[in-house]
Amino acid sequence: MFLTDLFRTAAFRLTLMALAAMAGVMVMQFGLVYTQMEAVESHRSTTLLRGEAELLARMTPEHLEYVIRKRATDDMRLVISSAGLFDASHALITGDLRVWPRGLKADGKPHNIEIYPEEGAPYPLRLLAVTLSDGNILVLGRSFHLLAEQKLMLRHATFLAAVPTLLFALLLGMVLSHRALSRVKDMHEAIDLIMAGDIHERLPAGKERDDLERLAGSVNRMLDRLESLMDGMREVGNDIAHDLRTPLSRVRAKLERALSTGSAGDALEGAVARAVDELDQCLGIITALLRIAEIESSRRRAGFGTVNLVELIADVVDLYEPIAETEGIHLLTQAGLAPAPVNIDGDRHLLIELLVNLVDNAIKFTPEGGHVTVAVTRQGGKASLSVTDTGIGIVPEERQAVLSRFYRSDKSRHVPGSGLGLSLVSAIAQLHDATVLVEEGKNGLGTCFRVTFS
Repeated sequence: MFLTDLFRTAAFRLTLMALAAMAGVMVMQFGLVYTQMEAVESHRSTTLLRGEAELLARMTPEHLEYVIRKRATDDMRLVISSAGLFDASHALITGDLRVWPRGLKADGKPHNIEIYPEEGAPYPLRLLAVTLSDGNILVLGRSFHLLAEQKLMLRHATFLAAVPTLLFALLLGMVLSHRALSRVKDMHEAIDLIMAGDIHERLPAGKERDDLERLAGSVNRMLDRLESLMDGMREVGNDIAHDLRTPLSRVRAKLERALSTGSAGDALEGAVARAVDELDQCLGIITALLRIAEIESSRRRAGFGTVNLVELIADVVDLYEPIAETEGIHLLTQAGLAPAPVNIDGDRHLLIELLVNLVDNAIKFTPEGGHVTVAVTRQGGKASLSVTDTGIGIVPEERQAVLSRFYRSDKSRHVPGSGLGLSLVSAIAQLHDATVLVEEGKNGLGTCFRVTFS
């Protein structure tokens, strides 16, 4: 079973492909050297045969006949394997070639001819036949024995080099496959623990030096994100239970009181009205949570288009000016800080909802006579939207926490609300790849919410 898994690993398959490539290269090299050896030996034999033929052709007939006869005791034996002197009718005059080789032509060109001796097996010779001035024909032959020995040595050397090389590469592939398989086994064990409920378990990633470790690192980061989301869901569930329990308990208590006292007419109507208000608050919380979930799922990106932030804040300020005047608050706009339109890619309706939540929140926490300023600027190629108030402010320790769901500081608990408005702002900003910064207001008064679009 282990060997089967070993042979199925990607490392082993890559090793086999590398082995096939190495074998193919070695075969190509062998073929190239093999053909080159034949070509070199053929050229060398032709040169030697022609050189000897020219040298012998200059001799007198008597001297030539003597040299051919005594060739066996001569140094020429080392160069020329066979020699023969024939007359014009191909009858042997002298030499060790007893008969005229079949297929040989006296054209002064080398030919590879199969020689059939009276005894023994046939063998090939490279023959050159030259017609002399007296009409006789000189035949010189050179054996392929040296080339055969060289080819044999090449085959042996190639085999001796290829076998250990391929075996070593195969062994190395098995070692690498075993290492990869053990790492995959560790990852499987970690995944089994995670599936069993241990969400804190992570895959062994090391220093992410190879593809497998980088993949494990990416999975670990995904698990970190999932764990964070699960913790958030758990906290949201607890917060929902806490925030809905209070108004629902009040509704139940008021209705029970109305029933137990036997209230009728206006008293019962008032109790029912207050119960409806409490239920509306519960429904508002649920609606806000569903809204945040819809935005965080990124399904609203299909409605993106070009949005001019200058026009956007003008519309929101016009909408909230009467409300601000009723509360005795000065609502100001500083869109004039951006002389040209500030356009971004986004969903206009969601951005209006973002700005409405910020302005409504600022008016809610600003005392009478205060100021709320809405501004839009472009700095460094990035558009920025800010809402600044002169209200009660937020301590530095709570500035990041106010963006989470259901969070309400001690200063704001007396103000009606569900604690989801700024969470909705954060969700819309994330959908637009924007960041929300909570800063101190001007001159140390109030709070500034700044949304910067990338």
